[in-house]
Amino acid sequence: MKLLFEWLIFPGFAFIFILSLIVSWIDRKVTARIHYRVGPPWYQGFADFLKLLGKETLIPAEGNKMVFLVSPIIGVVGAALVSFILMETNFNPGVTFVGDLIVILYLLVLPPLAIILGGSASANPLAAIGVSREIKLLIAYELPFIIAALIPVVKVDSIQLGSIINYQVQNGTIFTHSISGFLAFFVALLCMTAKLGYAPFDVAEAETELAGGAIIEYGGPPLAFTILSKQVLLFTAPIFLSTLFLGGLQFKGLNILWAILKYVLVLVAFILIKNTNPRLRIDQIVKFFWGKVFIIALLAFVLAILGL
Repeated sequence: MKLLFEWLIFPGFAFIFILSLIVSWIDRKVTARIHYRVGPPWYQGFADFLKLLGKETLIPAEGNKMVFLVSPIIGVVGAALVSFILMETNFNPGVTFVGDLIVILYLLVLPPLAIILGGSASANPLAAIGVSREIKLLIAYELPFIIAALIPVVKVDSIQLGSIINYQVQNGTIFTHSISGFLAFFVALLCMTAKLGYAPFDVAEAETELAGGAIIEYGGPPLAFTILSKQVLLFTAPIFLSTLFLGGLQFKGLNILWAILKYVLVLVAFILIKNTNPRLRIDQIVKFFWGKVFIIALLAFVLAILGL
């Protein structure tokens, strides 16, 4: 019964989905205030999700029905599993398993992969352009992202998240106590911004150009789960970066306030990047990640090997 409660309620999927909708509201509210707008009420995400669940699902006549409908589920499950593993790890670093970081890196590929599969299955020309951009975007940021995620592994000599958290508790955060960790954090921050599909890396959907891009044909429940996967990923991204570079999120005593502050600061960083940068072209993004970002990530990796 306890295991079932942890999986379904706290810190399980129900808890993750509810917090994800709240975090997405914070994103929309802060964005609105930056633009001198009032923004939506706190329950807007819940209302939008329930409204989409009640709408009819339209499937393109020339599309692949099974892939089109299953893809959003793959995306939201992948994002939710990452969030669940990270939440469990931060609540109790001793219960993690060897190689959990590798599993998380694999699972983080599922949300963009789901968009690629779903867009391809829709047989829509605009979706095909969005899919092409999403593939190039994934190829562009994934390599520096993996290199940045391996910096804590080099520093701690372990691929276990619990060991990475415990190391930082005893020796200070990797972000503040090493040059390589400082550089890797910002590389991971940029790569996660691209993974979220936020500006300036939002070319795959680009509403003003592609009317939604890869997800243009989605509506009803499939669209609800596609949006939910992005919201869960937004909720998860600050936890991921905090776990690897900022000493994790400890929920005991006064550390709860510090954990909330770290989470909010990283979340605000994503929101500010999104709202202060214009959209880049896909060729500019590829050059950016394969050029400057990759070089910084490689430099951080070499410095980590040297113990710096």
